[in-house]
Amino acid sequence: MIDITVNGEQRRLAETKTVADLVASLGLHPRRIAVEVNREVVPSHRLAEQWLRDGDAVEIVTLVGGGSNPPASAGAAASAEDAAADRPLVIGPFRFTSRLITGTGKYASYDLMRACLEASGCEVTTVAVRRERLVDRQGRSLLDFLDLKKLTILPNTAGCFSAEDAIRHARLARELLGNLGNPGAAWVKLECLGDPKTLLPDPIDTLKATEQLVKEGFVVLVYTTDDPILARRLKQAGAASVMPAGSPIGSGQGVLNPNNIRIILEYLKDGDPEYPVIVDAGVGAASDVSAAMELGCDGVLLNTAIAQAQDPLRMAHAMRHACAAGRLSYLAGRIPKRLYAQASSPMEGRIAPAVV
Repeated sequence: MIDITVNGEQRRLAETKTVADLVASLGLHPRRIAVEVNREVVPSHRLAEQWLRDGDAVEIVTLVGGGSNPPASAGAAASAEDAAADRPLVIGPFRFTSRLITGTGKYASYDLMRACLEASGCEVTTVAVRRERLVDRQGRSLLDFLDLKKLTILPNTAGCFSAEDAIRHARLARELLGNLGNPGAAWVKLECLGDPKTLLPDPIDTLKATEQLVKEGFVVLVYTTDDPILARRLKQAGAASVMPAGSPIGSGQGVLNPNNIRIILEYLKDGDPEYPVIVDAGVGAASDVSAAMELGCDGVLLNTAIAQAQDPLRMAHAMRHACAAGRLSYLAGRIPKRLYAQASSPMEGRIAPAVV
């Protein structure tokens, strides 16, 4: 009878055994472990030759995933099929798989625009209700390059500087898209701008136009600043989605005030977690889209970031993947930020340190 130590625990063997016998008695596969006896590694092909003696210290190690075990409250891991599953983006009566909404302006050609819309994976695209945006110098209509069976058109009151003008454009858009049989006739992206330099919205006229369009049965998606109080008033006025700007239109500065976006999300989703909040304007790169989605926003609307990129088609692909990645990251739940380091590999189960 001999006494040995195995991974720091005392064990008594009824008879002298080889290391191979010990490994077998523990139900371990010799190819999936490494064994050390008295701080000397025993190669797997010599396990049956190495006899254990009284007082031997044996270490048996294997490979483990980095990090400590999840807390007891953590649920079972999702299957690979379920990991990317997500509910649709719901805005009023509309339901979409893609959470990226793209625009149709500033492209070098209608053909490039069409290719980029396809690459972005968007199901919704915005158009402005203005003659110069619907027909180009060659007499071609923008609508000739949009797949109206696949895309839901979101008419935009871009360029309107008063509630009256915005309401008028919305009514015209409803008539036009109704004639085309596109479901986009039921809604509008409302913009009431305050001045042509900043293109920031006029809060008074924006609220006024929202109230009137809601009365007229429109599903209103309203472009606004990142003011949480105004955002709350717009939702109370009946807006189907509040769309705070990340930064000024076309600036490419990204989300300048994430804290205000967080407050807007808190205010608008309190008691109504499915209410859609969409970042609109200011996106410049794929990382901006991902950052907006990781805040918990329900979608991102952009145009210039793709249309004016050096390679618009590649950027359209990038924006598509960034939106999906940011959404998955938000749903997965990021780790908390800490001041000090936290080891990725577990401290438990370490090989016994040498005694000096």
